[in-house]
Amino acid sequence: MKNKSYYYFLTIAFTIFSAVTTAKELTESNFAKYVELLKAEAQQKGFSAQLVEKSFANVTFHKRAVKADRSQPEKVETLDTYLPKRVPDWKVNKARALYKENETILRKINEQYGVQPRFIVALWGLETNFGKIMGNYNVISALSTLAFEGRREAFFKKELWAAMTILQQGHIEAENMKGSWAGAMGQNQFMPSSFLAYAVDGDGDGKKDIWGNKADVFASMANYLVQEGWNGNYTWGRQVLLPEGFDYSLAIPKNTGGRSNWLKAWAKQEKPMAKWQALGVRRTDGTDLPNVDITAALVFPDDKNGRVYLAYNNYKSLMHWNLSYYFVSSVGHLSDRIKFPPIQ
Repeated sequence: MKNKSYYYFLTIAFTIFSAVTTAKELTESNFAKYVELLKAEAQQKGFSAQLVEKSFANVTFHKRAVKADRSQPEKVETLDTYLPKRVPDWKVNKARALYKENETILRKINEQYGVQPRFIVALWGLETNFGKIMGNYNVISALSTLAFEGRREAFFKKELWAAMTILQQGHIEAENMKGSWAGAMGQNQFMPSSFLAYAVDGDGDGKKDIWGNKADVFASMANYLVQEGWNGNYTWGRQVLLPEGFDYSLAIPKNTGGRSNWLKAWAKQEKPMAKWQALGVRRTDGTDLPNVDITAALVFPDDKNGRVYLAYNNYKSLMHWNLSYYFVSSVGHLSDRIKFPPIQ
């Protein structure tokens, strides 16, 4: 057991190192020094020396992760160009086939969580191409690299400690904990903190294996959505038509500046379906909106000249998963194509 003065020294050392390396050279040698500080801090947080050594045994500096984090592409698309690429016909056909193949387990999860199977399959397909593309980065390495890079050090260190907690709980071995360059893991691409908050043991084997166990993957997805307010009695939303002279200020602004502000905008703008009907909003075929006693909000993923959606409360659950109109639209679009025409 190390004394308090050691940990005080460690804290000072970490602070000095981070300050000195704000404009640091991202070199292998500097990374190695940083990792030693991470290992010491991990022990300070209560992780055993054995777990720390095992977790960091093969840690490497991933320059590609830094490059990816710094050069994420700017949005230059519209939904009309984005959706055909994200939800091509081959993906729809594969989603429908895998829905049928996994129908037994999906129905069981639906009974337990109340999440329609088509949404689970749609998320599965869009996150990792149905488990085929999960990322091949060692998660401890990726998170250590991005913490070292420094721009979002606190965030990635938090995710690193969450990843180590997962290892401590025995759900997977460090060498098999693979994910994206940002540390998103498994067939549902949970960040480590999301794993701790939402992952479940879907088949009762004592582990939460979102990498190789579909029962755990599907149940964890369903649990995530339910914990974030999903209601299986309703869908996600629908594309609509607006009347001439519509007051566009009734929609949620396209850019609200984060989830908290987006939710505030939702609360301000949501209205009963009957109110939207009275305002002249209609289905895309011109018929009346569903006569149901729920509220909805109007969203424009592009602008007033692009597609328009009435978003139901389940839309908020999907926006918690990924705060992106394009992502949520692609999930909804794929889920609708899984549902219609009915799978025989």
